Amino acid sequence: MAMIKGLMISAPASGTGKTTVMLGLLRALRDDGLVVQPYKSGPDYIDPAFHLAAAGRASFNLDTWAMDDALLGGVVAQMNGADICVAEGSMGLFDGVATRGQSGFGSSAETALTMGWPVVLVIDVGGQAQSAAATALGFKSYNPDLPFAGVILNRVASPRHERLTRLGMERAGVKVLGSLPRRGDLKLPERHLGLIQAVEHPDLEAAIAGYAEFLRENVDLDAIRAAAQAGPALHAHPLPKPPAQKIALARDAAFSFTYPHLLEGWRAAGAEIAPFSPLADEAPAEDADLVWLPGGYPELHGGTLAAASTFKAGLRKHAETRPIHGECGGYMVLGAGLTDKDGTRHEMTGLFGLETSFEKRKFHLGYRRAVLDTPMPGFETGAALRGHEFHYTTILDEPDEPLAQVADADGNPVPETGSRKGHVTGTFFHLITGEAG
Repeated sequence: MAMIKGLMISAPASGTGKTTVMLGLLRALRDDGLVVQPYKSGPDYIDPAFHLAAAGRASFNLDTWAMDDALLGGVVAQMNGADICVAEGSMGLFDGVATRGQSGFGSSAETALTMGWPVVLVIDVGGQAQSAAATALGFKSYNPDLPFAGVILNRVASPRHERLTRLGMERAGVKVLGSLPRRGDLKLPERHLGLIQAVEHPDLEAAIAGYAEFLRENVDLDAIRAAAQAGPALHAHPLPKPPAQKIALARDAAFSFTYPHLLEGWRAAGAEIAPFSPLADEAPAEDADLVWLPGGYPELHGGTLAAASTFKAGLRKHAETRPIHGECGGYMVLGAGLTDKDGTRHEMTGLFGLETSFEKRKFHLGYRRAVLDTPMPGFETGAALRGHEFHYTTILDEPDEPLAQVADADGNPVPETGSRKGHVTGTFFHLITGEAG
């Protein structure tokens, strides 16, 4: 398929303001009458929901470690009908893993190279002036094959500060596309996994509109649009097939971390997705072939979930004859108990003996490759899966049959094997794809 022109919004590191720039740019371009296709480079499952709110079009992840060329082609095909693509990077521009995955190392620079999208580098210039140009020049020169559109200066303290910083960029031959004054009200609310979810933002629409106006006042939107480029054509392939015909999908503030390309693939193949809310004490559809509990923030809603008797009863009834799968937070809810940060234990569904706790937080982060010891919905024994794990859970007990042999991106075994019991399976990692056989 023919590629559509696009840009990669990246930064030297996390915390520089690229998400604010991304959301403001998506909305500003949309307000100018463009159909904008957003993307996220890497395995983030929070940012795409913000992109959807800003662009009015579903955002998809592009991940060179987890995805092979066929799946990348399927995700790229979602740009059909758009006028321009805008991708948001993860961490720093060149940050990835040490061991090559299905098609690369997972960096935002790789995504930009694959798509032919020039990089717009968002630089936090707080505490420096001309010296910021050395950072920009290093990023521009690190890989000469990577197209580089220019920089947006963020957190500029004064007109004098901007003048000195621009002088350094001019001397380094780096184009300045915009200069954003320091403003404390532009930071999105965060919690332990990063940003709060889009559905939880107290006034997301007003915030995004404010970001767009801020960018329109301080960034050369015409220059940014002119900098967009497209790479060579890629082959469009189907997205992953559904694991069942009718899928009851938990969907609310406690269960929302599902990769958009999976849901799009399931729908495109004709599967019926039936959302339900455990927080509203809803049971899954009685005629569902599969119940899928995504990750999210069940630890913030332990008491509500413990008291959700209709949800629990419906889940237990389904498990008697048909499959259930839980990921991360969904896996925890399938367990016997979840202890919150205050040390209060909440009784979960009891379909596993799993006991988890947030009282003493333990950080788990990284890509995962799992080889199944037993089947799970959509995959047979021996299948290799690619996913990503990100949580602060301490495992107190995981007594059930292991689901898989799980390793990190470098092939080192990790103890979070997941579980299987009867028709129920669960993992701590969020599924991105299965490897082609």
